[in-house]
Amino acid sequence: MQQHHRTPRIGFLGLGWIGLQRMRAAVESEQADVVAVADTDARRCAEAIELAPSALLCTPETIYDLELDGLVIATPSALHAEQTIQALRHGFATFCQKPLGRSAPEVEEVLRVAERYDKLLAVDTCYRHVRAVQEAADLLRSGRLGTVFAVELVFHNAYGPDKDWYYKKQSSGGGCVTDLGLHLVDLLLWLLDYPAVEMLHARTYRHGNPCRSPDDVEDFASAYFTLEDGVTVQLSCSWNLAAGQDAVIDASLYGTEGAVRIRNVHGSFYDFQSEHCVGTQRRLICAGADAWGGKALSDWLQTLQHSSSFDPAVGQALAVHEVLDRIHQAGITKHSSMQHTAAGPRVSAVSTRRAKVHL
Repeated sequence: MQQHHRTPRIGFLGLGWIGLQRMRAAVESEQADVVAVADTDARRCAEAIELAPSALLCTPETIYDLELDGLVIATPSALHAEQTIQALRHGFATFCQKPLGRSAPEVEEVLRVAERYDKLLAVDTCYRHVRAVQEAADLLRSGRLGTVFAVELVFHNAYGPDKDWYYKKQSSGGGCVTDLGLHLVDLLLWLLDYPAVEMLHARTYRHGNPCRSPDDVEDFASAYFTLEDGVTVQLSCSWNLAAGQDAVIDASLYGTEGAVRIRNVHGSFYDFQSEHCVGTQRRLICAGADAWGGKALSDWLQTLQHSSSFDPAVGQALAVHEVLDRIHQAGITKHSSMQHTAAGPRVSAVSTRRAKVHL
């Protein structure tokens, strides 16, 4: 095991909105020394240097030449897998924005490299760290809901991404499913302890028309699937939907003794509440804003302060991407009528049965 008992020296590669937000969280937490920053945009680099005046300004190519303990990657999705692999091979622990790759095979290759080089790797699955989500997870795991048998998941964004690369399959890996559905699938599998997905049906749309090609980047998706333990799941996500507010984000888990619901407040992307429902009654269990955006990064930094060794729990990312790939594949309409997909292979994560993430 590779031990560290000092403040890690880290770099930031990619300084867009999310990269600068995560960088600000790292600087304010004082969990790391930000010693290097890199981006192709000079304006973003200037903003980063304001946050960390002593950091060395690099190019995306030269940042790998430095002696770093860790690298935070927040570049466009098409670069994630390649840049993460390069960072791992240079001996850097790595924290990558989602998605870790554009497909399950790409994610699997990144995981192989992380394990081969025995380097700490984490993905920014930030919604797990929302306080309302954690309170709901505690209620679920207490057994007070009884046996969960149905889940409904929604993430509608009334806006679309403002970067052209999001709308190209080669650059993004997918549309709203990869961007928003990833968070829903990650929460589902994490909350329910990574059951395998058995049957899956889906349909995807682009500008109101069914997707008919693997190259189509969807802006609306609906999926229905069943898990190995009999749980049924309904999922929908979208960009540019007439949602009547900025966003609709909702995760409801129904059990034999009650239900728990996590939802955004007044259309916010940041403020959430969770409720415990029994019959016609509901009780608020968590509400109010909390600074959850940088908590996944904080967890990674806390681990890195003590060890840079590979953590098998990151293998959970593969299970998520396997489900996303199946939604994309099943969602393509080849005929005028809706296409139904066969059960297909069961989906399960590499290493997740032996290493779980706990609250």
